[in-house]
Amino acid sequence: MGKWTARDITDQQGRTFVVTGANSGLGEVAARALGAAGATVILACRDVDKAGVVAAQIGENAQVRRLDLADLASVREFAAGVEGVDVLINNAGVMAVPQGTTVDGFETQFGTNHLGHFALTGLLLDRITDRVVTLSSGFHRLGTMNLDDPNWERRKYNRWLAYGQSKLANLLFAYELDRRLSSAGSKVKSLAAHPGYAATNLQSHTASVWDKLMVVGNLAAQSAEMGALPELYAATVDTAASGSFIGPDGPFEQRGYPKSVGSNAKSRDRAVAAGLWGESERLTGVTYSFGK
Repeated sequence: MGKWTARDITDQQGRTFVVTGANSGLGEVAARALGAAGATVILACRDVDKAGVVAAQIGENAQVRRLDLADLASVREFAAGVEGVDVLINNAGVMAVPQGTTVDGFETQFGTNHLGHFALTGLLLDRITDRVVTLSSGFHRLGTMNLDDPNWERRKYNRWLAYGQSKLANLLFAYELDRRLSSAGSKVKSLAAHPGYAATNLQSHTASVWDKLMVVGNLAAQSAEMGALPELYAATVDTAASGSFIGPDGPFEQRGYPKSVGSNAKSRDRAVAAGLWGESERLTGVTYSFGK
C-alpha cells in the first residue's frame, strides 16, 4: 500500500461527503482534508456551533446540518434533508461513558455508535453513489455481541465491555452491509476503518479516571491527523476494496499509515451479523432496501 497520506487524496471536486461528528477530533480532520481536496462536505453534528466554526474555516464547500445519533427522530430529519451523497463516513461516537440511555431508550454506546449509524445508513442508502465507511476500533476485540441483551438491561453494566460491543457491532455491520450490497449487485462499497491510538477528545469524555490518565497517555498517541488517515483512505482511494478494514501499519496497529488489517473471529461471524442486522432493523424501525 505504501505510505499514503492526506496529500495523496485525489481531486474530489463534484463529490459530496457526509461526515458524522465532524466538529472535532478525527471527523474534523477528515472534513478539513476532504474540503481541501475540493469536495462538498456536510458536517453532520449535534453541536452545530462548533461545526459552524470548522465549516467556516473549510470554506463555501462546507455545510453544517444538525444530527444527533442518540435520537432517531433527529436521524430521520437529517436524512430527509440530504438530496444526494457520494460517500457517507460514519465517524461519530462515544467511548466508555457511564451507563445511560439514548432518547429512544437504547444503551448510550450501542445506541449512538451502532444503531444511530445503522439507521442513518439505511435511510440514506438509496442516495449513496459510491461507498459507506464505518469507524470501528481495536477495542472491538473486547466486545461480545449479546443479541439477547444488546442494551445491557439484564447484565451488570461495564462501560468498556459496552464500548467493545458497540465497536464490534460497527464491524459486523460494515461486513454484513458489504455482503448484502454485493448480493444485490450494487456497486456501492462498504468499508470499515480504525484510527489506532490517536489523541482526540473522545477519551476525555468518559466521566471516569480515564480522563486524567489520558492527559499522560496522549503524549504517546499519534496525532488526530494521523489517526484520520485510515478513514480518509477508505473513503477516497478507488482501489480500496469493499469489505476491507483499514487501520494503521505500525506495531499492534496503534499508529502509522493506512493499510488493510484483520479483525477477530467474532467480527466475521455471519450468523451473529445477520442476527444483529435483524435486531437493528427492529429496534430502529429502519428496513433496508437494496433495489430488488
